[in-house]
Amino acid sequence: MNRSLLLLLQILVALVILVLWHLATNTGLFGNPKTISFFFADPLKVAQRVIQWFASGSIWYHLWITLSESILAFLLGAFGGVVFGFWFARRPIIAAVFDPYVKAANALPRVVLAPIFALWFGLGIWSKVALGITLVFFIVFFNVYQGVKEVSQPVLFNARMLGMNERQLLRHVYLPSALSWVFSSLHTSVGFAVVGAVVGEYLGSAAGLGYLIQQAEGVFDVTGVFAGMVVLTAFVLLVDWVMTMVERRLLAWRGQ
Repeated sequence: MNRSLLLLLQILVALVILVLWHLATNTGLFGNPKTISFFFADPLKVAQRVIQWFASGSIWYHLWITLSESILAFLLGAFGGVVFGFWFARRPIIAAVFDPYVKAANALPRVVLAPIFALWFGLGIWSKVALGITLVFFIVFFNVYQGVKEVSQPVLFNARMLGMNERQLLRHVYLPSALSWVFSSLHTSVGFAVVGAVVGEYLGSAAGLGYLIQQAEGVFDVTGVFAGMVVLTAFVLLVDWVMTMVERRLLAWRGQ
């Protein structure tokens, strides 16, 4: 599909959602607009609140806090996932021994871990980073593990026949094969890194987008809650767009 047409259709879907939201909260088309606006807020008031935040500059500090926590959680979690994913895939005995423990750790509810991390690391940035790492790590780990296991056996045999050592195999065979899996997991991990930061802020912090949403919810400020969600959504989309640009640059060889 043409890229311009795709962008136009995506914008059209957003416009339809906004129009329906506006009609639901300002007309009687879907019921009592006062009741609907109490639960879903008025999109115009949400837009005004977002503009007010940016105009006053009050949002920038909270954005920076959430961005810092998300980036640290993403980088540390992704690095750990890549390293352990490659290691387990190349060492079947290690993978077999630790398999039940990895699955058990992945099954732990992350919301339960949030208060534990707050107890261990305090209410500062590192408790949110730790929560984000637990979300990012396993997504990247399982994708990298599967990507390495899916290496074409004929390609691997031919590379070994040419005399490649383990380091050369890692660079020229395993890494290119797993790269698509890695970036697929990174796209998902970006959102989960932000989720970890925001959930941690929501449960206990003095700054960040999660803190803003929690404060608004505490006084039944639905407009503030939706405004925080809109900013958070735009923030995640922006980070994901940056990730897409990096992926296209690094995987340009796939189109050749």
